[in-house]
Amino acid sequence: MKSRTLNTAELQWSSSLELLSKGKRPSPTFEKLKEAGILSLKDLLWIIPLRIHTTPSLQAFRNAELNKFFRGSGKVIHVEIRPAFGRKGKGNILLYNGYVVLKDDQSHETMSLRWFNLYPNHKKQLESLDRISFLGQVQEFKAQKQIINPEIIDQDQNLNPYIIEYPTLNKVSGNHIKKIIQLIPEKLWDIIPETIPELGYDKKLTLSDAFKIIHGKISKDFFNDKLKIKAEERLIYEEFLIDQLKIQTRRKFIKKKKAPLISIEEKKANDLATHLPFVLTNDQDKVFREIISDLKSGHPMMRMIQGDVGCGKTIVAFLATRVVNKSGFQVALMCPTEALAQQHYESFRQLNPILHVDLLLGSTKAKEKKEIIKKLINGDTEIVIGTHALFQTTVEFKKLGLAIIDEQHKFGVEQRLKLIAKGEGTHCLIMTATPIPRTLSLAQYGDLDISSIKMMPEGRKGIKTRITEKVNYDKYIEFIKGRLSLGEQAYFVFPAIEESETEDIQNVKNSLDKYQKVFHGFNVGMLHGQMKSEEKEKVVKDFKDKKFNILISTSVIEVGINIPNATIMSIYNPERFGLSSLHQLRGRVGRGDKSGFCFLVLDREVSPEAYQRLRVIENNLDGFVIAEEDLKFRGEGDLFGVDQSGNLTSKKLANFISHTNLLEEVVKDLKNIQTSHPDILNPYFETLAKDQKILDTI
Repeated sequence: MKSRTLNTAELQWSSSLELLSKGKRPSPTFEKLKEAGILSLKDLLWIIPLRIHTTPSLQAFRNAELNKFFRGSGKVIHVEIRPAFGRKGKGNILLYNGYVVLKDDQSHETMSLRWFNLYPNHKKQLESLDRISFLGQVQEFKAQKQIINPEIIDQDQNLNPYIIEYPTLNKVSGNHIKKIIQLIPEKLWDIIPETIPELGYDKKLTLSDAFKIIHGKISKDFFNDKLKIKAEERLIYEEFLIDQLKIQTRRKFIKKKKAPLISIEEKKANDLATHLPFVLTNDQDKVFREIISDLKSGHPMMRMIQGDVGCGKTIVAFLATRVVNKSGFQVALMCPTEALAQQHYESFRQLNPILHVDLLLGSTKAKEKKEIIKKLINGDTEIVIGTHALFQTTVEFKKLGLAIIDEQHKFGVEQRLKLIAKGEGTHCLIMTATPIPRTLSLAQYGDLDISSIKMMPEGRKGIKTRITEKVNYDKYIEFIKGRLSLGEQAYFVFPAIEESETEDIQNVKNSLDKYQKVFHGFNVGMLHGQMKSEEKEKVVKDFKDKKFNILISTSVIEVGINIPNATIMSIYNPERFGLSSLHQLRGRVGRGDKSGFCFLVLDREVSPEAYQRLRVIENNLDGFVIAEEDLKFRGEGDLFGVDQSGNLTSKKLANFISHTNLLEEVVKDLKNIQTSHPDILNPYFETLAKDQKILDTI
């Protein structure tokens, strides 16, 4: 293949990665980088080195320190090269392992060097050398210092002042990435463009300086850990800045779209609320007014209601549906489970028995499903409540005005979009019982309007939570027997359905037999995800009708079960559940006028970290506090990739838990510049709006 001369004059940071390829066609390495999203030279900059070390000076072998890079030189006194049996390289070539012992040029000490998987030409090179200058990381083998796969250095070689280790990306090795980055012309490093020059970046490094420090493009005399930290902070700020621009682009795009103008007179809105069988809390009333304001704006509502289990989100959603229905539009409420959909269906019918509401589930019989779809097309159905069945292509609406998504995190973005697309400019209301920590709301949900319901309805007695260990297990059993004798009911939740060969955890099927004996004289039922929909429905109904005193279950009861007479929640192997799930499960009790009790039942010792997580649940009922703690334990995950949260790229250095201060600084800086120069960011929004991947997450 004929190579071409690299024309540095034609290179800019926005240039295609392929311009660094010296051949007429990009190599497989360049193709793999493109697949990983590295399309331009600037994208290469965001492949952040794993480690960067200053290259050591030539030293005596006695100065070699374990796990540190060392540079030495010596005379070859022993060479041993053998075939690496079973290992073959490209073209089925036999590979070799090499072992060399050197005598130090500066002392009488020796050092071992080892190479693995050598190609024949490297083998030949080793055999021809009587002296070796080398660079590598010192390790220990059988109490002797050695270096694995060291770099052989020419005496006249002009060494890079830094040893830089890059990560492997889409099977492209760090060494290959380093070589490609070295192809970038030196003059370009001084003119790395700022994303928004007008921000000023007071007291910060320029983007150019930050990238030069991170990639080892500055003088060795100036490099130090403090400077590296400053460079990292500048790049973290930049990552948050890019994310915030994407979020604001999505928000502006939403606000430009047209939507059904749905309005209601204040008196009629008040009448809707006063006809409820109870008085709205101040928080519920406030959120209802915010929704009314959104609906009459003429632009699609994108609002999230967050609030703890039992705070009354469903009532607010019901009121929103009534406002939409009274303007002649239909509503679809999508739930992650059939049990939750069934619960909402029953609640809506109880609140207004004359509503034209239908229930559409995956288990709905074909004939009934056909009738419901027909009614939706004709406009005879005002509200349809269902599961994933709602966004199937066969489901059509005459006039869909509002889509409500319950437990949004259980769905993918694509599924939400499919439902919204069934109407013109459909308003969207999202509900979540997993409160969103403030930092997460800034980092991921900045394009949504977020409403919070923190006040609980009056009459709730609260829930007491206790970690139960072997030492107090008998007292725990006696306590439950006492509550059951008072006519109350209990949930026992287990992490598995049946025994596992690989995991020693408690399960539903074995526990059914065990607790039928322990609670002799009481009725024990069973519920799990492998049961048919009709079976599950019957078990829940029987439990509600008090045919069972205890329901042994998996976490399928986490959402969608509302049985006020159930006052006890016992969670076995609680260390296997996330804090959010534990909090949701606990929210199944304490829903009526009786106190709730939650027991986190341990049958073994758990790690200190796991115990600390359980103490968070034991000591806190506030879902917002628990969500913050859960975030610290779990980490942030990807915020802008291709998963169900609609992420675009994974973070390189930024972590909004560790770097909250920088995230808040970005939000503040953008707000300030928009206040002082309202139109200055418009060109950036217009450019980003051309990227369909950003808009597709709406």
